[in-house]
Amino acid sequence: MATGWTEQDTIIALKAGDESAFRKIFDLNFRKLYTFSFRLLKNKEQAEEVVHDTLMNVWMNRDRINPDFPIAPYLYTITRRLALNALRQIATSQKAIDQLWLNMEKVSNDTEESILKEDLQRFTEAALVNLPPQQQQIFRMSRFDGLNYDEIAEKLNISRNTVKNHLVAALKTLRIHFNQSDVICFLMVSMAVFKK
Repeated sequence: MATGWTEQDTIIALKAGDESAFRKIFDLNFRKLYTFSFRLLKNKEQAEEVVHDTLMNVWMNRDRINPDFPIAPYLYTITRRLALNALRQIATSQKAIDQLWLNMEKVSNDTEESILKEDLQRFTEAALVNLPPQQQQIFRMSRFDGLNYDEIAEKLNISRNTVKNHLVAALKTLRIHFNQSDVICFLMVSMAVFKK
């Protein structure tokens, strides 16, 4: 595989059945996915098995991958689903299931927030170009600057309701793009925006 290829080039090659492209994706993502899986499962062997299954799933279903989007959110979602399946198999009582889900929710949120932050921001930036200028500005102020509705309204000299309407419209547009890649991205962005 040629040096200097972009991630998009690599994904296109992967879709065409290029094993070296798959190896590159494997090498670039294995450690991060393992860390993510281990945080959920607390078991090295199971975490490794989940990541291997994830990457095998990517190879077997490579024709479904959209090269226009980063591959990381897709990988994390498969890993999470497989890890949750493993957790369900481990739990043998309702109490154990309830406790695992409570622990998983907190660890999953913390882990995804830290691991996916860079990939999510890059993915979001690519989708933002489809928004009208004012929606882009308000979305950036909310998601990236951490401002709430009232702060944005004051800075832009518009009503709080107008800010909310712009964010709703922006998320509606972004949902279309996120759904083409993975719902986990949209949920994370939505939570960040609507926690205000």
